[in-house]
Amino acid sequence: MNRTGRAVTAAITRSPARYALRAVVPPLDRLLFRLTRGSWKLSAPAMPSLMLFSTGAKTGMRRESPLICFPQSDGSWYIVGSNFGLERHPAWTANLIANPDAEVHYRRTLVQVRARLLSQPEADALWPRLEEQWPHYRDYEKTAKRDIRVFHLVQRDAAA
Repeated sequence: MNRTGRAVTAAITRSPARYALRAVVPPLDRLLFRLTRGSWKLSAPAMPSLMLFSTGAKTGMRRESPLICFPQSDGSWYIVGSNFGLERHPAWTANLIANPDAEVHYRRTLVQVRARLLSQPEADALWPRLEEQWPHYRDYEKTAKRDIRVFHLVQRDAAA
């Protein structure tokens, strides 16, 4: 999908439709991921995407979250807790704060990662780069009325 298509998609996901999208898109994405054994993700045509496997902050159970991502040339990723611009942080962000060791499934490969929540100055510096790929991405903060959490995922063997 080109930049214009991404801008339109981003505008729709910041509209009141976000409540319905939040209820429908992630479960469908997880189902498609399972049915195709990780070959397809619903969000993949719009942006690079990954499946995050984290440990529940409260339950300790394995959780899976389909997310768009920003792959870096060093093999790391940035992920953003926009939650469709809803008022609450997505649960996966609390999971990573409590348990930063996780896994991602990216391009048919399962990778062990360590997550680091960016400080606000770090996130502020990164937002222009993220918005090159996903126009007006930071506008989710206006809709959500909260700071959006941004994480850097580094392969665990590289993080050591």
